[in-house]
Amino acid sequence: MWNPHVMILTASYGDGHLQVSNALKQRLAQYGIKNVQIVDLMKEAHPLLNSISTKLYLKSTVTSQYGLDYYGWSYYVTRDTRTDGSIGKYFNYLGKRKLKALIEQTRPDVIISTFPFGAAADIGRELGIPACVVITDYALHMRWTHPDTDRYYVATEELKTELLLKRAATAERVKVTGIPIRPAFLEASASGCRYLPGWNPSKRLVLISAGSYGVLHHIEELADRLRHQDHCDVAIVCGRNQKMENKLKQLFAGNEGVHVFGYVEHIHELMALSTCIVTKAGGITLSEALALKLPVFIYKPFAGQEKENAKYFAEMGMAHVAANIHELEEQLHRFLSDSAVAYGMKSRMAAVHKGDAADLIVKDVLSMVSLEREKLASV
Repeated sequence: MWNPHVMILTASYGDGHLQVSNALKQRLAQYGIKNVQIVDLMKEAHPLLNSISTKLYLKSTVTSQYGLDYYGWSYYVTRDTRTDGSIGKYFNYLGKRKLKALIEQTRPDVIISTFPFGAAADIGRELGIPACVVITDYALHMRWTHPDTDRYYVATEELKTELLLKRAATAERVKVTGIPIRPAFLEASASGCRYLPGWNPSKRLVLISAGSYGVLHHIEELADRLRHQDHCDVAIVCGRNQKMENKLKQLFAGNEGVHVFGYVEHIHELMALSTCIVTKAGGITLSEALALKLPVFIYKPFAGQEKENAKYFAEMGMAHVAANIHELEEQLHRFLSDSAVAYGMKSRMAAVHKGDAADLIVKDVLSMVSLEREKLASV
């Protein structure tokens, strides 16, 4: 039985790209495709540059709070860069030599990129291997585009329209699938949550993803005000920020209305239990909230793709974006005081959600690869 070899290209700028890659690998395995290779191309091809750039990317979330937003500046400067321009050619060249050697060595049947690597489409064209791109945000940056890309998988109809208007792709090459997330988010149920035993389900739970921000200013003030809201509890997830976790646990010790956690393995359970979430505007986080129909509140999104993601969700009525802590408090107060607001946001999220994105993508990829194999066999 033929078992295609799938190469998935990713990068370690945040966890999102790798999460998408793993979600695709999981779904491929369910279809019996075991020969799946995930390659962190920048790490493989340019380890020193990768180390420096990933550290700069992470530091930008802190420096932007003090007016030094070099990542946001670079995002907007290069946003409309064409592949045939000097900047576009430079980005397409990154990792090309290493990638070509890997491809010639392993001979994959298809290449799927979850990070914008133009080199994949270049080499795919040269060697006759289909090259696909999974855009992991709700806004278009032209670095994702290349004239030789065989298929784009995008989150929304609006993103497809933008690709067509900018003549970056033809309609048959763009599929609206949503962004792949872990299957657990598609199956999550509040009844299965193991983190708040004995919690009164008549209370509403506001989930704050504090670790998303590194340090969320005024978080103590926000949590304190929310816990005084009628029938409202607060869950704060600090991620791997041990210092923040210790501080908040000490601050809210003995307070039954505030639950503080560090890293939560089964975050989908906590999200399924929540009434809304205060979080950053990463493409994967928003996709997880979308799958759970969980209304989103975004506090001071970072410039670049997160700001553009936040803008899309706000325009679609699925999120509220706050520029300061007082605005965030007012938004949450209105939301918690009027059930119609929550109903409207959930309804709009249900209309936008496309279903199991990983499954839609894998089915299309396997169909495309099978068709290519049949064409070669008939020659």
